[in-house]
Amino acid sequence: MEIGPLLGSGRTADVYALDGTWVLRRYRDGIDTTGELAVMSYLAASGFPVPRIGPPADDALPTDLVVQRLTGPTLAEALLAGTVTEDEGADLLVRLLHELHAIPARLSQDPEDRVLHLDLHPENVILSPEGARVIGWLTAREGPPALDRAMTSLILAQVSLDPAVTAGARLRGLLAALLTRFAADGGVPADALARATALRAEDPRLTAHEATALDEAAGLVASLPGGGPAHFRR
Repeated sequence: MEIGPLLGSGRTADVYALDGTWVLRRYRDGIDTTGELAVMSYLAASGFPVPRIGPPADDALPTDLVVQRLTGPTLAEALLAGTVTEDEGADLLVRLLHELHAIPARLSQDPEDRVLHLDLHPENVILSPEGARVIGWLTAREGPPALDRAMTSLILAQVSLDPAVTAGARLRGLLAALLTRFAADGGVPADALARATALRAEDPRLTAHEATALDEAAGLVASLPGGGPAHFRR
């Protein structure tokens, strides 16, 4: 397959068309896709809704990953368009996390550990005609499910506090709905929120505002029902 036109660019990668079935995701900064490919292959074999993995492109690089070409809006786009409500979005995110955390860890010997996405937010959920598909597995690791719940909540809080985001109030509504549902699973414990905040602070791809707003975002999560102690501090 020959590499076609650029379809889009994110913080870490560029996506190119290959044909009607496959796209090439090429990471910048020398990021190797070996680990991500292994996680996605394991999850696909376990029945989790990840994009199908395709054959390597011609002259493939270690930074390349060929995956299914998905159609449909992201969950973020559907929320902004009003075709999905905050409650429906929260239900979907909770369902996806439940399905993910039902799968045993691939490597860890700790029976409590699971595969964690650690970047599961509305822009990483594609509402394809075949159903929701989860993308963006670069950050995946293994650990306690509470850490995944904490990270999803923290990311939503960060984005909702960004003055450049016009849908901040709607995202805070989504966050509140999500935390209410997380309460049934143990909520977002303070130690998980602290660990998620520390991990997020280490991300070199955060914008200046995102880095500055980390403590405020963690405080917002902690202040809502299901988010843990109301006076969390990192």
